[in-house]
Amino acid sequence: MALTTHPKPPSYRLHKARGQAFVQVKGRRYYLGRYGTPKSRETYQRFLAENWARPELPPMPSGPRKVELLVVELAAAYWRWAEAYYQKDGEPTGQLAIIRLALKPLRELYGATTAEKFGPLALRSVQEHVTRAGHSRRTVNHVCATIKAMFKWAAAQELLPVTVYQALATVPGLRKGRTAAREPEPIGPVSDATVEATLPHLPTVVADMVRLQRLTGMRPGEVCSLRPCDVDRSGEVWEYRPASHKTAHFGRDRVIHLGPRAQEVLAPYLLRAADSFCFSPAESEVNRKVELRERRKSKVQPSQVDRRKRRPKRQPSDRYDKDSFRRVIARAVTLANRRALEEALARGEEVPHPIPHWHPNQLRHSAATEIRRLFGLEAAQVTLGHSRADVTQVYAERDMRLAAEIARKIG
Repeated sequence: MALTTHPKPPSYRLHKARGQAFVQVKGRRYYLGRYGTPKSRETYQRFLAENWARPELPPMPSGPRKVELLVVELAAAYWRWAEAYYQKDGEPTGQLAIIRLALKPLRELYGATTAEKFGPLALRSVQEHVTRAGHSRRTVNHVCATIKAMFKWAAAQELLPVTVYQALATVPGLRKGRTAAREPEPIGPVSDATVEATLPHLPTVVADMVRLQRLTGMRPGEVCSLRPCDVDRSGEVWEYRPASHKTAHFGRDRVIHLGPRAQEVLAPYLLRAADSFCFSPAESEVNRKVELRERRKSKVQPSQVDRRKRRPKRQPSDRYDKDSFRRVIARAVTLANRRALEEALARGEEVPHPIPHWHPNQLRHSAATEIRRLFGLEAAQVTLGHSRADVTQVYAERDMRLAAEIARKIG
């Protein structure tokens, strides 16, 4: 059953008596600890959160507390483990961001609570707290799933009884249409017209990355990590096998087929060391400066021949990552809209509709939409490397031939 939300939180005033903080409800006092201390403030916030999660008043802790593992101590131990575990090619994965988001409200509301006493009501309180913070239903469910995973890990490490995790597992995720949490905007394809309007404002290297991803449907990270040594050019259709990919830890292979059009885009970037990255921000910056110099109409002053800093604080990286790839596209869209607006105002024309902002992963959706329309859902799953297309070995061979045929025709 989904959590019921209230239009506004209950109002419980904080009082002080003989140095002790308390709230009073229907003549009954709930003491929170010494007034003004971090512990009393935390207990007060927890009191409010629990009363938001259910109409009944929660029982307040009383009596001496045993020396046991606190939630904040468990969170710190889990974070240390996660930092070492969620790594790929020496880089932290996106799972760490979800864990960080989940641990923050957990520490704020229940940091000083013993981990063994953290039960379903407490988890529902965190669930509601994150919902009221404005996060989407999907994010709220990710946060709760991460907290459950932390207690499952603690049970596996024999830090807590397994019954603590089993109790938390009874808390369901939020269901669509049955919660006040907002629904996330679905990721849809970006139109080819939008992409074409953006390309002239992108650096040449990034523009070719966009073209390549649109033709092949590969993930943004797979475009960024492409190297000459990863591309098998022995056949009519080239095969790109990323050294690392999203489902590698499941033991799955990933093959991206490159047809004639994709080969034409990629070929100039393969003329380099086999283990170097094809798409380099450093190379893009050099090209940008050359283009600026070529477009310059006035004579270059001697003092401006070389304006490089001797010891720059930041150097261009040898490769793009999915975040820098996305940022370059966002800047290009902003630049395109600004220039279009300035030109329209200078000519006294009507202001044009701005180019909508888009990100690299939408190119993958565009490719998937086209492939599904032309060749069916199965072909889209296989070409894009979705795990649901992994079945028997015979089926995989048939799918690989189908993916190669798709690349020959449209890529």
